[in-house]
Amino acid sequence: MVKNRSLITNLRKGLAASLVAVTLLSGASAAQADPIWDRWQAAEAAVKRGNTQEAVPHWKFLVEHYAAEGDWQGAALFSGSLNEYYDKIQDYDNAIYYYELENQYWLKEGKDWGAVDLIRADQIRTIADVYMSTSDVDVLKKQGAPVNGKLAKFEPEYGTYIGMYSEQDPEMQNNFIKSESIYGSKHAHYLAYTPYDQPFPKQYAVRAKEAGSALQIAWEPSNGLDSVQDNAHLREWARAAKATGIPIFLRYASEMNGNWVVWHGDPQKYIEKFRLIHDVMAQEAPNVAMVWSPGDVPSYSIDDYYPGDDYVDWVGVNMYTEPYENGDPAQGDMSATSPIERLDKLYKTYSDRKPLMISETAVSHYEHATDESFTDYALLNLHRLYQVMPLKYPRLKSINYFNVDLGDRESRNNYLLADNEAMKELYSSMIAAPYYLKKVEQGARPADGVGHIKLNGSSNTFQGTTMITPWVKIPDVYINQIDYLINGEIIESQRNPPFGIELNASEVPAGSTLQLVVYNRAGYKVVDKSFPLSSEVSISIDGKRQKYEQPAIIRDGSTLAPMRAIFESLGATVSWDQATQVATGRKGDTTITLNIRDGKATKNGQQVKLEVPAQLINGYSMAPARFIGEAFGGQLTWDGTTRAVQINTAVQLSFTGKIMTFRQWLFSAIGII
Repeated sequence: MVKNRSLITNLRKGLAASLVAVTLLSGASAAQADPIWDRWQAAEAAVKRGNTQEAVPHWKFLVEHYAAEGDWQGAALFSGSLNEYYDKIQDYDNAIYYYELENQYWLKEGKDWGAVDLIRADQIRTIADVYMSTSDVDVLKKQGAPVNGKLAKFEPEYGTYIGMYSEQDPEMQNNFIKSESIYGSKHAHYLAYTPYDQPFPKQYAVRAKEAGSALQIAWEPSNGLDSVQDNAHLREWARAAKATGIPIFLRYASEMNGNWVVWHGDPQKYIEKFRLIHDVMAQEAPNVAMVWSPGDVPSYSIDDYYPGDDYVDWVGVNMYTEPYENGDPAQGDMSATSPIERLDKLYKTYSDRKPLMISETAVSHYEHATDESFTDYALLNLHRLYQVMPLKYPRLKSINYFNVDLGDRESRNNYLLADNEAMKELYSSMIAAPYYLKKVEQGARPADGVGHIKLNGSSNTFQGTTMITPWVKIPDVYINQIDYLINGEIIESQRNPPFGIELNASEVPAGSTLQLVVYNRAGYKVVDKSFPLSSEVSISIDGKRQKYEQPAIIRDGSTLAPMRAIFESLGATVSWDQATQVATGRKGDTTITLNIRDGKATKNGQQVKLEVPAQLINGYSMAPARFIGEAFGGQLTWDGTTRAVQINTAVQLSFTGKIMTFRQWLFSAIGII
């Protein structure tokens, strides 16, 4: 069982009081025992005098002593004294170190009591990461793929499905077709609950199909695992699922790691029944994807219930973000815990081979038990849930919001978006982005092809425009202001979610620095972090952005592109004469040459004067993009804001309004097309 922090503190007091006495009575010699007793007594005396700082070196000595002796309980207890001291004086780095150390010692002792220490360590850990949007499909597909490269059933290449439980939403209920009018966007799938022993819930499937969406079904064996048998009921249910003709995510017996469900307690039997369901669905209902979905707590027993890679399509998790643990202030203040770190362990364990789904989640904006509003807290964490988590965790492929007010039951938290206009507005604005997928399809990807990558500490480049999204967490919880600076100059300041800015390439010259400065509500600067950031010139041909191994660059006001790459992009054949250092490109009736040695160029034998000569750069032959594009009949335009070259090889026909190549126009004119 995971114990709360107040209980651990009381345990420390009781156990520490008897620890030295046990040492003295254990048969150790006085010479061995006295130094330990003296250290313990000195620490106690310092605390009683109100000078806890004097106790610190004694506690450190005792931690090292008991760890060396293999007395993990003693080492854990005095690590706890240290982490509480450092936490109190806001020396968070040392506090985190000893929280994590205490957890290690409790685990060696065979207890899970350190789980609460890890939670606190995460709460006080300062994080300042930045993500950048990109349209580099190869990179996005790679970071979104499993190690073996094979996508699971209904898994997108990249991007995240948006789902919702709407049955208790007064505005929407199970009229899934209303989603667009209420929240501005369709959802990819909707959540329905049904007992195992009941017939397949056809009415939900009908509504989902009407809305062009899929269905997530939480299938609950309320009469226990023994009720799950390969019989007529199971087969009929599976065939009914197939008959819907829509994708179904089957979340069988979720939260099995928690003692609040009747299917908890026998991992082997649970695995046996999960595998049975999988096998029947594989035979009868190929449109069903199996979702194994524990709760995020208790985490120590999650892995015991895993049915195996061959039986799980998606790994899910149920997790909620609320200011008090289980809605009870006495159990602990959870306002410093964000949803992001709650996924971390599960993600690290399974994401290399399975896509992840947050099967059920919500953020509380009102706590009924204490009659408190938490709008600022809710907005901060809703932004993290939808705008940061898919960026940090690219294998997170689905998020499903539990849109309910639990006013008179369970945690007594209000998660209902309709009851908080600011929450509803933020949610709607975030899910409108193309990255949040609205239709379940195998190998889906965002319509605009855009995803995100994390900025690193060495080199980060983009073309055209990029969206910069920060992931910031501070021990003070609430953020007063985030400043964004380029090369020391503030370009934008923000006080409220959604955090993030859009940058044009012209704002970020090569070799620039993006600086993120964060202030807490007391007005103190708590984060000041910098990242290298540069823009590159982009080249698009007929609307398709080109990807060259050597990016285009600007020299003396002209854009130079790698010759072979741009020749081939324009449909020309290219040859290179190493002896003469001459590149030749041919397309149709046009032949052009560029001489690297003397900088001369010809078109169909006629010499052409270049504003900037062709030249070798980084081992690549580079030539003016304008000359090459126009030599082969294209029109070139330059956008200085985004530093973008557009080459259009089509001809605008004023009498039809259509854009087509000359060949298409000619064939059309003579009646071939």
